[in-house]
Amino acid sequence: MRIIVISAVASAALMAGGYAIPESSINATALSAAYVAASHGADAAYYNPAAMVCNDDAGMLEVDATYIGLSKINYQGTYTSSGVTTGPYDINSNSESFLVPTLHYASQKLGEIGIRAGFSIVSPAGLSKRWSTQPAQGSAEEFTLKTVEFNPSVAVPLTQSVSVGAGFRVISSEGIVKSNTTVSRDLEGSSIDYGYNIALMVKPTSEWNLAATYRSKVDLSLEGNAKLYYTNILVYNGGTNVVVPVPATLNLAASYTFGTGTTVEAVYERTYWSAYQNLDFNYATPITFAVPAVQAALRSAFDDPKPKNWKDTDTYRLGLTQKYDQWTAMAGVAYDESPVPEATLGYELPDADALIVSLGGRYKINNAWNIGLAGLVDIKQDREVHNTAINGKFSNARAYLVTAGVEYRF
Repeated sequence: MRIIVISAVASAALMAGGYAIPESSINATALSAAYVAASHGADAAYYNPAAMVCNDDAGMLEVDATYIGLSKINYQGTYTSSGVTTGPYDINSNSESFLVPTLHYASQKLGEIGIRAGFSIVSPAGLSKRWSTQPAQGSAEEFTLKTVEFNPSVAVPLTQSVSVGAGFRVISSEGIVKSNTTVSRDLEGSSIDYGYNIALMVKPTSEWNLAATYRSKVDLSLEGNAKLYYTNILVYNGGTNVVVPVPATLNLAASYTFGTGTTVEAVYERTYWSAYQNLDFNYATPITFAVPAVQAALRSAFDDPKPKNWKDTDTYRLGLTQKYDQWTAMAGVAYDESPVPEATLGYELPDADALIVSLGGRYKINNAWNIGLAGLVDIKQDREVHNTAINGKFSNARAYLVTAGVEYRF
């Protein structure tokens, strides 16, 4: 089967609750994304642009590469379709692996008041789930979303202790949907869409940092071509479109730095997944078939909106950073809620609440160069699901990240 890869940067995978990917740098991976109030260096341009004003007066460029590995997810239970229950099944999804490069830049001071500019190239969201066995193959032989975001930003100091930041989001996306059963689908689409982000940074004392960031929702308006089949008969070959939201996120964060060089940061993150209410594929022309019963089945399978009814979620993050002369050590932990309700959970995204644990470090080679390495494991809870189609248990869902990179100051 064809799999389109728009670029190495676009390779993305399920990492957080839903299909968001918050870890896009060494520091973010090492700290389980508890990296908002104490953001510094080149990647502050993405995680908290207002914090760029606290950087050293130098240009900073960071290039990273993240390996993402997804375990096989096991499903044990029955499946019901058109009133017929089959099973029990004991099946596994395919394991997945990706390499995702990212880039961050933050400028030196610009002008007398110390404005900073920056940009980041990241993958803010993604999903890849493939099943090679029935019944999962009937709805999710492949369900892939790939994104690349270019995010220029600027920071302005308002006072000695208060700064603001803002950015412009440009997201290129591509989606692939394949299913393989009596009625089958082979669909591909792409889009370029836009949003914004804003940030506030307050330093009431030299030890405390307080921050708030907001990243707007971006509706991915994917357009492309679909082929729909009944048994092996091609019944539609033409244009299609679908809208998939990258949800808005709000982060409230506080960090405190002790005299020992130890920084502790706590982050509360609210993700507005309730924007994802339906998955609705639209077609350029009506789906038709000579047999009315078959036409009704095709429209039900492919044309009718599929309810999702996702809910807004909370994520709680805690990060610890310890600075030494040449070394910086980091560790993090997070609890991440799933937005997917039991009633609409399917094989394409068998999501669950997760515990995230991470560890990493940086080494300062000289005043210009430093390197870093970080690792993270995302452990999904086993989840019992009882809805109109699925009656069973998903287990063994894991995601592993390893991020390595280099930062150059000039």
